[in-house]
Amino acid sequence: MGKTGRDWTQIYAIYGMDDWQTPVFLLIHAIFFSISSVLFLVYFDFVCYSFQLILPAVFSTGFARFVAGFTGSVTALSGVCLFYAAGNIFYSSVALRWEMAQRMVSAVHDWSTVKTALDVGCGRGILLNAVAMQLKKEGSSGRVVGLDRKNTTLSTLRTAGIEGVQEYVTCREGDARRLPFPDNYFDVVVSAGFVHTVGKEFGQKTAAASAERMRVLGEVVRVLKGGSVGVVWDLVHVPEYVQRLQDLKMEDIRVSERVTAFMVSSHIVSFRKPSQHVVGPSEVRLDWRFNGIC
Repeated sequence: MGKTGRDWTQIYAIYGMDDWQTPVFLLIHAIFFSISSVLFLVYFDFVCYSFQLILPAVFSTGFARFVAGFTGSVTALSGVCLFYAAGNIFYSSVALRWEMAQRMVSAVHDWSTVKTALDVGCGRGILLNAVAMQLKKEGSSGRVVGLDRKNTTLSTLRTAGIEGVQEYVTCREGDARRLPFPDNYFDVVVSAGFVHTVGKEFGQKTAAASAERMRVLGEVVRVLKGGSVGVVWDLVHVPEYVQRLQDLKMEDIRVSERVTAFMVSSHIVSFRKPSQHVVGPSEVRLDWRFNGIC
């Protein structure tokens, strides 16, 4: 399926990272805490003496040694945790996304009949290109549309060109809460690590943010053809998505095992839209004057 088993350095070389500041910030602090813990160990007696000197009424010799040891242990543990966090975010940003993209593509059992596919929140195109590679492998004349709320067209098309699938890829800017496509248009709709970011301006745990995420799922269902498959990989809010899909009467809803991404739990949810689908709550049919998406 596409280019599998590739070295992680190749993936980073092609796609880069959108948010490199976070792992670098964590890495700097991890180094600081690690150095501090080593200094606590090397100058342990001096640290104990300093505690006794600053607050002689509080720190006896035994208590000073306990506090110094405890502080050094916490500092060392903090360094280890920060190293893990930096590594997990670095891995999750690209390498894990590539791995999950391959799994998402595998969730669609028959790509030979796919003519139109949509990637909601395509970013730099890791999942978008994985879909395009599968279409190319099948010898399909189909195309996959990458939609993002910010204009990433140039960088996305550049990665598609590097992967050799530019003829299968189209990009456009748009709002996932009001997808600029007609009802029942796509054979497959996918989305990776995106839906949880919608509505974050209201706060992740608010009812308003949840409502915005549910609007996105409603739109995904709306543009998906009856009998076709949708696949969503996302963080934290997957139980909400399952409930929403059940409310919309989706069939064959499946949830993958837990995968740690960006230091939180994530799952892949796949579902099939019934061939005869009745409009569900909060799902609106739009009157589109549609002149093509390419």
